[in-house]
Amino acid sequence: MSNLPLQNPESTSGNHKALFDQINAAFGVIPNMFKAIGNSSAALESMWTSFGALSKGALDAKLGEHIAVLVADINRCEYCLAAHTVLGQKAGASEQEMADAQAGQASDPKTQAALDFSAKLVQNRANITKADVDAVRDAGFNNEEIAEILAHVALNIFTNYTNVAFDVEIDFPQVSLRQAA
Repeated sequence: MSNLPLQNPESTSGNHKALFDQINAAFGVIPNMFKAIGNSSAALESMWTSFGALSKGALDAKLGEHIAVLVADINRCEYCLAAHTVLGQKAGASEQEMADAQAGQASDPKTQAALDFSAKLVQNRANITKADVDAVRDAGFNNEEIAEILAHVALNIFTNYTNVAFDVEIDFPQVSLRQAA
């Protein structure tokens, strides 16, 4: 059971209810993560609008999902790993590509550079060097895309922390973390 009660979207009103309605329209259901963070309308809006903004960005959904499963595995977030594995496959990634991304691996050198950069951001708590930025730029990413990689990492840290801290029940097909804690 979650450490924070799951908000009942039917008991909300105004902007709070409108946000839950948008999430329901996008997924066909309201995933438990949104019900947990939805205890605060402001926190729910922050999370949901971040997803919306990044969906209109320069990076494609498939790369965003690759980053998401890598960050989830590093942060030991089983909820996000499960959710983004499904979403990655819906974005056109194979099951193997998602498993590889979870391990920080990609067959495409440009995707590999994004995963390497993302892992460094998480593992080094954003303490990266100019050489790290230059490496991802040299792989073919422009400044806009590099900023968006960081934004994807930051959003995924937010969702990871939500699910780990509040012990949100997974409502997607479970995927195993790479290593035991």
